[in-house]
Amino acid sequence: MLLELLEKGFGNDIDLNCAEKMLYGANWAYDLKLAPEALKLAAGFGGGMGVESICGAITGGIMVLSHLYVKQRSHESTRIKELETEFIETFKNEMGCIDCKCLKEQYRNDEIKCSLVIFKAAEILDRIVARESAINE
Repeated sequence: MLLELLEKGFGNDIDLNCAEKMLYGANWAYDLKLAPEALKLAAGFGGGMGVESICGAITGGIMVLSHLYVKQRSHESTRIKELETEFIETFKNEMGCIDCKCLKEQYRNDEIKCSLVIFKAAEILDRIVARESAINE
């Protein structure tokens, strides 16, 4: 799904940031049918919102979960909070931190950039989406 798409280089040719790769890639992999205007919302979340705060791969993943599992608003149920908590905590447990600065120090280099971080976020998101899809069938 998303991980496989990203591992094949999706977004590299158009220089997408980490959040954009997650949202644009999920749009294609999960057939979200998001309009180009909606995809632009991810632009400001790359590089930890430009200040090396929460990783853009995480915020991009949260955007995907919101699109998939919120009908109108966050407060309509606790489901989105549960899913985003699972996504973030799993990522943190597997990668050691969730902030861009920390992740870049551990995993980024000029050759692969932040690919390992983005792949991990995509892997976790794929697991959650696959499980939730199976539950809803």
